[in-house]
Amino acid sequence: MRWDDFRSSDNVEDRRGDGGGGGFRMPGGRGGLGIGTIIIVGIVGWALGINPAVLIGGLEAINGMGAGSAPQQQAAPRTAPQGAPKDELGRFAAAVLAQTEDVWTELFRAEGKTYQDPKLVLFSGATRSACGGAQSAMGPFYCPLDQKVYLDLSFFQEMKSRFKAPGDFAAAYVIAHEVGHHVENLIGILPKVQQAQARATSRAEANNLSVRVELMADCLAGVWAYHANARFRILEPGDVEEALNAASAIGDDRLQKQSQGYAVPDSFTHGSSQQRVNWFTRGLKTGSMQQCNTFSGAI
Repeated sequence: MRWDDFRSSDNVEDRRGDGGGGGFRMPGGRGGLGIGTIIIVGIVGWALGINPAVLIGGLEAINGMGAGSAPQQQAAPRTAPQGAPKDELGRFAAAVLAQTEDVWTELFRAEGKTYQDPKLVLFSGATRSACGGAQSAMGPFYCPLDQKVYLDLSFFQEMKSRFKAPGDFAAAYVIAHEVGHHVENLIGILPKVQQAQARATSRAEANNLSVRVELMADCLAGVWAYHANARFRILEPGDVEEALNAASAIGDDRLQKQSQGYAVPDSFTHGSSQQRVNWFTRGLKTGSMQQCNTFSGAI
């Protein structure tokens, strides 16, 4: 697929090369983790050959998903260049974002609603978000407080080298997944889940809610792929397999088995490999948001 053939989104904030996020400070961690915990987990992750994003909760929708935690507003970084990047990877990310804008604008309009485009923040190493500090090791994530997706493009190399999930459509799936969290935010899912997690009586209960949020975003990524293909003919032979491979590669069970030799389902925060594949496939086959309700029944 020649992504350069498609328009690029202007909703890109390019902070790469700004000196590490303009005075970046880690204010105490994401997701309720302290900075000490993040450093230790990061070291363990790299020692085991696993991206620390997996252990820290990278690709997570809500900062502070743990029971009793709450995100805090942080100072915004200095102004960064807006508009489509000029480099190849940046143009690719901007083109994928543009397609998500086109698809979700139409789907929201069909429901009598207005879609609000998110911003995509490209950074290198570290930066700041309204949800707190962002580091490359965390992986891509969506911050509902500023409605921005944060992405260090080096993550796509991590997908190839460490997760064995190469391909442009696998990378597009990652962006679409984070935009899926934005859709969840717009329709009121994320605030409700965060409130439910604050009331959770156990870590396992809070984790289960996190898994449902992540699987819904996988399904919504599939919905995007269905409509983007119908409109732009983006899928080529092997593309779906790339996305499914990526979804499988970042399943909690697979990653836990790689790191410790066994899986602990109650500790899952993103879902098993099979669950992630199943929900992405459901969205891809049906193209229906209504089929992505992971909060009703078993997952």
